[in-house]
Amino acid sequence: MSDPIPKKQANSIDAQVGNRVRLRRMLVGMSQEKLGEMLGLTFQQVQKYEKGVNRIGAGRLYRVGQILGVSVSYFYEDVMEQGPATSPIANDRATPSAVEFLSSNEGMQLTLAFMRIREPKVRRRVIDLVKSLADDESEPQSQNAASA
Repeated sequence: MSDPIPKKQANSIDAQVGNRVRLRRMLVGMSQEKLGEMLGLTFQQVQKYEKGVNRIGAGRLYRVGQILGVSVSYFYEDVMEQGPATSPIANDRATPSAVEFLSSNEGMQLTLAFMRIREPKVRRRVIDLVKSLADDESEPQSQNAASA
């Protein structure tokens, strides 16, 4: 018989769900204080949810989804049912780092600023610039290896 998960102990799925709450909250431009107010909580409790320190109950997660304009399934989109070695998403090495980056402060700033660019040509040029900079970062390593 396996031991049940302790009631008050959060796990990696709780952290993932909390991260998705944070990501969505920031995308809609809502503060932790405002979300907490709408849920009848302190911003510190919202902070604990977002960090995965505390679990979010089913009813509260449903309410968070209503407030943030998403279904409950949104918060579980990146949760892998299987281990990383057998998961199809694990084969796409960019996916986990992209989600991690987008939920970082830099990722959110870049995303929100990019979303404010209205002109498609300017957006395309920004994408091309970033790709070019990324290519420049990887070239010296391969050139140094060839020189050695």
